[in-house]
Amino acid sequence: MYLAGRSGLAQVAALARDLGIPRSSVYHILRVLEDRGFVTYVATEQAYGLGVASFEIGSAYLRHEPLERLARPILRGLSQRLGQTVHLGILYGAETVYLLKERPARGRSGEDEATLVTDIGVRLPAHLTANGRAILAHSTDAQIGALFPRPGNLITRTGKGPRTLTELASLLARDRERGWSEEVELVSEGFRSIGVAAFDHNERPVAALSSTWRQHYRRHDACHVREVLQQGATRLTAAVSGRPPLQQLTQ
Repeated sequence: MYLAGRSGLAQVAALARDLGIPRSSVYHILRVLEDRGFVTYVATEQAYGLGVASFEIGSAYLRHEPLERLARPILRGLSQRLGQTVHLGILYGAETVYLLKERPARGRSGEDEATLVTDIGVRLPAHLTANGRAILAHSTDAQIGALFPRPGNLITRTGKGPRTLTELASLLARDRERGWSEEVELVSEGFRSIGVAAFDHNERPVAALSSTWRQHYRRHDACHVREVLQQGATRLTAAVSGRPPLQQLTQ
């Protein structure tokens, strides 16, 4: 795909010129691709980039910016509201990959940032992270089976967390019903995280917003963190022209 070979966004005029096809044809193709989630229109740039569905056909999506551009101002606002670090993550196989990390203004955070392992580009087992589980919770049984094909015990980092696919399936069913995920000391001792998924136009989870903080840090309670993240996920879903699953709308 032309867009996959670019380092940034592309305007219609450039697409028509470089591909040697009429603008009318470019607009028609882009409308089809946008409807299917493979390209995203960034209004502020008046240009197109790879869409949120593109990561499903390879890792090329990780090298492009549309999702990050849409999510960055949302994450920045959430981080300032909470006074905590907020992440944007996606699934890459059975791992969580963190694409963005926004910290609050200096002096507002109650965290020791040096102890957080969730930096941009870091990969962690998705079944241990609130970010990853928020996405897994809305994946199909077939997708879960493909991501975790071995029947043996699941890995842990701190000795806590689901050990088998049966235990993981139970946790994911609970997370799907309530619409958010949480982990306490599964990734790092003394830390907890909450994650909420954002969705595309087919109600599929494409990314998640999450916040990590010290378990005994009392700036906000977990309910407030969850509510703020849910508001952010709703905004990101709207920004990518998505829609949440029907059961979340009725909760």
